[in-house]
Amino acid sequence: MTPEENLEKYGYQLPNVSTPGGSYVSVNIRENIAYIAIQFPIINEVFLYQGKLGEEISTDEGYKAMEICALNVLSQINKKIGFDKIVGLNHIDAYFQSGEKWDDSPKVVNGASDLFINVLEKRGEHSRAIFGVHKLPRNFCVGLTASFTIKK
Repeated sequence: MTPEENLEKYGYQLPNVSTPGGSYVSVNIRENIAYIAIQFPIINEVFLYQGKLGEEISTDEGYKAMEICALNVLSQINKKIGFDKIVGLNHIDAYFQSGEKWDDSPKVVNGASDLFINVLEKRGEHSRAIFGVHKLPRNFCVGLTASFTIKK
């Protein structure tokens, strides 16, 4: 199935492409690698899931927030490169802010990993790293960067 068909099958809808919040580009292509700048849980300019995991935001809500981040990555890819040019997802870096006692980051990041595999199938398999940070912009609970190999 195509990514578009899988998006529909799983009930996902790509949000509008967000604009960078600073002096950078949201998709940077070098040779046949596309780097996607950090994406947050934003749907069509509406900020969602602001707060700390384990305090204001539950683990289940964090999973949903990561799904939105992944949808924003796919939205950038679809608009600026095209799904047909994707060889595969290489790696994701996931960032989160949490309360001191919360420790379920792998469950939250599965929100992005599961979505990429569901939508891109074999091309969505990837490695990942997870980073707990003191603070994310706009108090988002999570953020996500990604790199893809693309056809030349």
